[in-house]
Amino acid sequence: MDGLLIVDKPTGLTSHDVVARVRRILKTRRVGHTGTLDPFATGVMVILVGKATRLAQFLDKDVKEYEAAVHFGFETDTGDRTGSPKSQNESPKSKVQSPKSVSIEEIERVLPEFRGEIEQIPPMYSAKKIDGKKLYELARKGLEVERKAVKITINELEALKGQEFRISHSEIRIRIVCSAGTYIRTLAEDIGRVVGTGAHLLELRRTRAGKFDLSSAVTLEKLEKLNDPEGLLIPLDAAVGHLPTMILSEARVIKTKSGLSTRYDGEKIANDQAIQMVNETGNLIAIGFYNRVEKVVHPKVVLG
Repeated sequence: MDGLLIVDKPTGLTSHDVVARVRRILKTRRVGHTGTLDPFATGVMVILVGKATRLAQFLDKDVKEYEAAVHFGFETDTGDRTGSPKSQNESPKSKVQSPKSVSIEEIERVLPEFRGEIEQIPPMYSAKKIDGKKLYELARKGLEVERKAVKITINELEALKGQEFRISHSEIRIRIVCSAGTYIRTLAEDIGRVVGTGAHLLELRRTRAGKFDLSSAVTLEKLEKLNDPEGLLIPLDAAVGHLPTMILSEARVIKTKSGLSTRYDGEKIANDQAIQMVNETGNLIAIGFYNRVEKVVHPKVVLG
């Protein structure tokens, strides 16, 4: 049983909980995921089954898309609705104003500051590790440690209007397309600070991870009711369809499975670029990396 499963994660479950449910439904232990979602968040989770678990490194850096509801007026210690409100002293960067003073014009005026490559300081309530310790584990003990800013990219950032726009309730919905590793809670806080008030996330929904979106996602409830849930698995090659493809002869397939490199003249391929290595019928055999100097592809992850 090998492939990808796109799950629409419900609120209240951790990413680990989702993996555990899928293991039970599919009756297999070899299940993993890419892109952790917080318990209060919902939406697209890419689940890896069987051999697909070995492809995580080629998927976890995919671009993500989110829709988020942001509440203006105060920050929380977790950056979202599950936390406790911070006092003004705890939010020194926020000049806390009345939530009613926030206008759509003010918010839209500052959004361009957050588009493109920017720096973020990872929140304490996150799974990021420092000295082997997850930050949220330290935060739950009341500890705060220094975190270095990291570079992330916001490709698209816009306020959603119409029925989804509720500035009269100090709430606004935004859509974000961003690089992996972006903390939407931190983005919400930073937008609030630039506007001049505290802010935190009310809702967060991932609508896309790489090329997989909600249209191909299934709920856990529906998955449990299917007679053949395995039938929903997406083939392995779909996971790496964005990579260049190299077709192997039958003789090279055997050598590739043994870990041997294959000569390849990839004029437009960058050094150390990951490449799909497939047989003549298109089945994925391995993922290799291109060496421009030696003009060879060395298999790193053998699947066939």
